[in-house]
Amino acid sequence: MDKVLEDIKKYNLIDGGEKIAVACSGGQDSMALLHFLWTNKDKLNCEISAVNIDHSIREVSAQDSQFVINYCKKNGIKIHNFKVNAKQFSEDKKLSLEQGARECRYRVFKSLVTKGLVDKIALAHHTQDQAETILLNIFRGTGIAGASGMDFKRDDIYIRPFLNVSKTEIKAYIATNEIPYVEDETNHDNEYNRNYIRNQIMPLIRNRWPNADGAISAFGKNCRQDEEYIQSNIMDDAILHEVGIARIYTNYFVYHDAYVFRLILRALGCIGISQNIETKHLKLIKAMAIEAENGTKISLPNGLTVIKEYNFITFTNRQIKVSNKTYPFSKGKIDISNFGVIDTIVTKKMDIKGYNHLVDVTKVPKDAIWRFRKDGDTFEKFGGGTTSLSDYLIDKKVPVRLRNTTPVLAIGNEILIIAGIEISKKVKVDKETKLAFGINVMKF
Repeated sequence: MDKVLEDIKKYNLIDGGEKIAVACSGGQDSMALLHFLWTNKDKLNCEISAVNIDHSIREVSAQDSQFVINYCKKNGIKIHNFKVNAKQFSEDKKLSLEQGARECRYRVFKSLVTKGLVDKIALAHHTQDQAETILLNIFRGTGIAGASGMDFKRDDIYIRPFLNVSKTEIKAYIATNEIPYVEDETNHDNEYNRNYIRNQIMPLIRNRWPNADGAISAFGKNCRQDEEYIQSNIMDDAILHEVGIARIYTNYFVYHDAYVFRLILRALGCIGISQNIETKHLKLIKAMAIEAENGTKISLPNGLTVIKEYNFITFTNRQIKVSNKTYPFSKGKIDISNFGVIDTIVTKKMDIKGYNHLVDVTKVPKDAIWRFRKDGDTFEKFGGGTTSLSDYLIDKKVPVRLRNTTPVLAIGNEILIIAGIEISKKVKVDKETKLAFGINVMKF
């Protein structure tokens, strides 16, 4: 098992002084990892603890959790133990039990890290798990990203020190060190996809190709190298993003699918979407970018909306409701629902620099209000000429998505300011202006 210490160093899995929690179910793999890291904690200069989660799926799950708790107490190992209702969670989220249980686990792991109780979570995945994961992803229809399998480190939080270790080596380590463990009877339930691969498919493959696990894992490493190379060629400035919104220039969609699909996935990652997006969705988005008319909108899983907005394809999972609320025009900061902050000051300097808008104090009626657009609104353009607000926003290529959520300063149906976009000719400063309102618009 010396190669585990070598891999920890090679892949920089553990830094000196870190608090590492081993995800421990009580089975062979996780008990071996807990024992190994605990035994080598001084060499690694780190703190080791265990985290156990009772998923409430099996009748004996509480007994297995107690087994881990007792083992840790006997050996002086700190333990973080939790209980979740994976079945109920899966039903509420409309997930399979496998998916739901996994999400429950990772929510617990994330909370431990967020609260600063641990720095990293050590997972006991090994070479056989890697081979199963790669096959499972292939059967689901993955590209080379999924065929890469698991990495030694993910998000700088999750580490897999045993990824180069075989199941045979783990069993030998368990026997040599007389490490107790429990058996999870659901490991033999072939209704679960992973178990079906593990118990039915892999034994047949290994019977013909004994080194299948290593060969599949090596294939995964090759895929990872290719994926990393392609990803390194994606230009970060191709994506513009803010909270809940990401945009890609439409001219990038003429490139090869291998590039475009990864660009889309990276944009989705910017707004926190990493699951349930399939190749058919990626093809649909690319076709929309190239062929669809402006304003075309499609809805996809995870509450994702994709919109063609002039020179951009916009991805958003923000759910914004149009508000009827109004806000009196005043000095200072106004927090406008679902939009941002409008900050207004009075100034004698007639210099637009530093402001979004500069308007004459005497030309803004005292009863003017900030609100959202309505039918019948009109706007006298800065350069002259009156038009409907709707037509003006179209001319300015303001996306449909933003037209009802951009505040306007109005007096009746007359629009004086479109926040962050333009002011009316009626309120502009001129050579007679003595005082001006300097207005800054800060969107969420």
